[in-house]
Amino acid sequence: MPRLLGVDIPNNKRLEIALTYVYGIGHTTAGKVCDALGMDRGLKARDLNEDQITAIATHIQKNYAAEGVLRRQIASSINRLRDIGCYRGMRHRRSLPVRGQRTRTNARTRKGPRKTVAGKKSVKGMK
Repeated sequence: MPRLLGVDIPNNKRLEIALTYVYGIGHTTAGKVCDALGMDRGLKARDLNEDQITAIATHIQKNYAAEGVLRRQIASSINRLRDIGCYRGMRHRRSLPVRGQRTRTNARTRKGPRKTVAGKKSVKGMK
């Protein structure tokens, strides 16, 4: 498996698809990288030689924020929002949806599994 920016990219995939395993590189960016370096998008990742791998890695590092750099950038942006106490920062802090989604139902991805609260006893049940 070729190693690119600390990520093992799969051998049996086309170069264009294999590059998407790097955090921050999607289909469009992977195509742009291949075109900029003059590499065939259909080339299998296992067929890359060391020179090509280093060329891809240096091109991505120079022109795009990817992997650790991007993760740190995103984390620092979220921490900044938390520190200034804005609405979005408060939503991040409480681990609730940030972009205006409803929370009465759904939102289970952010909120986690349901925490069941026992219901109140009705007046009829007390007699």
